[in-house]
Amino acid sequence: MKNIFKLFNTILLLFIGFHVNAQDYAKVDSIVNAYPKSFSSPDKLAEQINKDFKRDDEKARAIFTWIATNIKYDYAAYGVNERPIGFTYKTQAEKEAKQKAMKQELAQKTLKSKKGVCQGYSTLYLVVAEKTGLECEIIPGTSKSHPSHIGKAPGASDHAWNAVKIGNEWKLLDTTWGAGTVTGEKPEFKFKFNDRYFFSDPDTFFLNHFPDDKRWLLTDKTEKDFANLPLYYGDYLMKGYEFTAPEAGVFKAVSSGFIEFKVNNLKPGDMVHYAYSRDRIIKEIKPEFKGETAIFKVPLNNGSVGTLTIYINQKSIASYRINKA
Repeated sequence: MKNIFKLFNTILLLFIGFHVNAQDYAKVDSIVNAYPKSFSSPDKLAEQINKDFKRDDEKARAIFTWIATNIKYDYAAYGVNERPIGFTYKTQAEKEAKQKAMKQELAQKTLKSKKGVCQGYSTLYLVVAEKTGLECEIIPGTSKSHPSHIGKAPGASDHAWNAVKIGNEWKLLDTTWGAGTVTGEKPEFKFKFNDRYFFSDPDTFFLNHFPDDKRWLLTDKTEKDFANLPLYYGDYLMKGYEFTAPEAGVFKAVSSGFIEFKVNNLKPGDMVHYAYSRDRIIKEIKPEFKGETAIFKVPLNNGSVGTLTIYINQKSIASYRINKA
């Protein structure tokens, strides 16, 4: 009888674990969306979250949702005054105290101004997370966010995101990219909540992020893999598309040829277009469906050098680099 109860309890725990993993956080988002649009300090935001949520994953989600829906990306400040701030210290304890104070100051500044760049987003997340009892880290690294990045190995850090520990497992998230996008000929930030950057599968997160410390990859991918990736835009993740082919992001122009695309989660009524940067002409293409996979071919020729971008329903989804043969 004891063994039966033991087995039952084990099954129950497994079920609870599955339920937590399958949580869609709609209720958390609903509660957080009713929060004030500003808080006087990270402590006040943390107090509100601790009051409303008990589970660590729900706290992590609440912080992500509030920051991503209320902090505006400060495009004008991008690349400005990014030199490390120097300070002196005599002991390790003094060093850690000064580092903590600097993070608190940046978090407070980001919260008060309601704007910032990635360092502000990730630092605010860290400070609030720690005040809610979560173990959290800031992860500096290289982003793949522009067509010019295709084919390039990770270089100097240009981005920062977070990892938060839930149970015994580290989870990856990016509040900066979860908040929205910078678009237009005159670049302007627009809020566009994208929760696919919350607790992303490491292989998916890797599509746009390569950490300085490779331990934070949480996958066995390499610098070469990262360089060879296409550029996947936010809507690729948001809409749940999966490009199973081509795997490479770099091609050579040929006198006559094509690139074959295979896409999962594309619907028969979806509109597919492509454009080469040199032509600046957007052309429609009709996919064929084999089961649940959509297949289409984009022509490739000597004049195709530059960037090839695939659009679905008038949204940029993925870009590829075409080099001279």
